[in-house]
Amino acid sequence: MKVLRILGLAAVVGLSGCEGFDFDDGGGGGGGGSFTRGFVFVRNGSSGRNVYAVDDTGDPNSPLQLTTQGGAYHPTVSRNGRSVVFAYRSGNTSEIRTVPTTGTGQPSTVFSSTSTACSGCSNFRFPTFNPSASTIVFTLDQGGYAKLARVNADGSSFQLLTNGSSYVYGAASFYPDGQNVLAAGGYSTSDLKFLVKVAVTNGATTEISFNLGNTAQVVVSRPVVSPDGTKVAFDGRTSSGSQIFVGQLGQTLTSVTQVTAHTGEFGVEDTWPSWRGNTELSFLSNSGGNDNVYRISIASTGAGTLVVPGALEPSYGG
Repeated sequence: MKVLRILGLAAVVGLSGCEGFDFDDGGGGGGGGSFTRGFVFVRNGSSGRNVYAVDDTGDPNSPLQLTTQGGAYHPTVSRNGRSVVFAYRSGNTSEIRTVPTTGTGQPSTVFSSTSTACSGCSNFRFPTFNPSASTIVFTLDQGGYAKLARVNADGSSFQLLTNGSSYVYGAASFYPDGQNVLAAGGYSTSDLKFLVKVAVTNGATTEISFNLGNTAQVVVSRPVVSPDGTKVAFDGRTSSGSQIFVGQLGQTLTSVTQVTAHTGEFGVEDTWPSWRGNTELSFLSNSGGNDNVYRISIASTGAGTLVVPGALEPSYGG
């Protein structure tokens, strides 16, 4: 078996693509070491979909495996780097779970679709921590509508945020103040072309944008607010796949710029953006036929630089 080894995220700076990866059978078993800041993501293996983490100083070929039960979706990491929140699915049951980034702890259930606090709720997805990791906002389905909800990280104070809204909602991202989230919204889950600011305390909504610029049609996975709150990145569906875009974020969305592009390659799906500071993004791309994580400066346009091979639904933080 051909084995590609990448020793540390810094070692991949010179690479801009990857083809035909074969992973060491030992990769992903917990060799990633301690985690402070870096990527969390899903890999789909023999035990199903599990959460992995790799620190910025670690080996992306040997990430730290955080879960073993399968059924994991959409992980995000807390600002302090200590905990990951993710959606867990088993049959018709959905749960919001957390797991430490140490690789030695077991997942804890924060909230379940079987709870009487949310009758008829299902399909939990896109959970994200507030800056202090005390509150989780996520998307769920109830009564044929995709809604935003919040719950404390200890499982208390569950609340439907957008109950009665005329929109349905996709993923949300916290503003730096922790009091509001920015979410993709629309009149159907296949047409999320609005950006809506939602107050976490009472669900009050403010439309930031009714369109995504001249090129992007709808949000594919999520919008993400920059750490300083001045910009938003999102993956936009276009006539030639999906690309990563950045817009200036104020009272409205302005000056939308396409960041990723793949010359000579049609139909590439660039999705799942995350901020790495205020001037750089990471994202998932299937360029070349493989799902890998890349990084790119928002001041440039291109295919990006490879940082983590063989990953799904990545998120950066810590």
